[in-house]
Amino acid sequence: MSTTISFTKGHGTGNDFVIVPDPDGALDLTEDQVAALCDRHFGVGADGVLRVVRSAAIDPAQAAGGAEWFMDYRNADGSTAEMCGNGIRVYVHYLLQSGLAALGDDGILIGTRNGALRVTRSDLGYEADLGRFRLERGDVLVRARGLDVARPGLGVDVGNPHVVVALSSEDELAGLDLTAHPILDPAPPAGANVEFVVPADPLVTGDVGAVRMRVFERGVGETLSCGTGVAATALAVRDWAGSGAPDRWTVDVPGGRLGVRMVDGHVLLSGPATLVYSGQFTLA
Repeated sequence: MSTTISFTKGHGTGNDFVIVPDPDGALDLTEDQVAALCDRHFGVGADGVLRVVRSAAIDPAQAAGGAEWFMDYRNADGSTAEMCGNGIRVYVHYLLQSGLAALGDDGILIGTRNGALRVTRSDLGYEADLGRFRLERGDVLVRARGLDVARPGLGVDVGNPHVVVALSSEDELAGLDLTAHPILDPAPPAGANVEFVVPADPLVTGDVGAVRMRVFERGVGETLSCGTGVAATALAVRDWAGSGAPDRWTVDVPGGRLGVRMVDGHVLLSGPATLVYSGQFTLA
């Protein structure tokens, strides 16, 4: 039996999503159905799916805590993920544009698998408080096509796992072949997104640092942008730069520019969100 669903296509700096409204939690999308939606040849095409569902239907505790809506994020291969920094901004933009929610002066709480996170407006569009972060000090070696030798990576947890690798030049960054999954040694138990970064010249202007990066997302592949990866990248470079490093950063990705702030042990991500079109799709 097939089911026809409504959807909206959206993106944040080129990181694109199929948004599926399901306020009462009636849908139970399988991994194959999510993969079919995200297929760029036979489906809508996206890096992931954002199911718009009330927290009460997924996690009543988050609803009781003030998060009416839960962002059920799935990677393009159908697997679940803890968080998506670009996705949460697109999710909020959809709620506002569709009249399902309003954004007050103190923003809006959105339930995620990493807890309830607050989203507010910003000069770049929306800013999401991703919560507390953790730097993983264990040594990780990263091998990738286009790199002559393995490079050390810094593990960064911003609600989902990342490994950030510093490269020596723009040429090295451009020469990466991210059609193949980078190899991590040791491999994290749940996998990780892998970010490759080069500093701007100069690294810091005024009180703002600047870097460029590319990313391979677990369950997806290379994407034009990764919000939590941008936050992890800024945190890693700030750590490498030492005690005098700034708390504000801009990170350029192939899909655009995002902003990162560190405030009271939290990391905040800001950037745009765009809705492209709406339609219907028939799921097998």
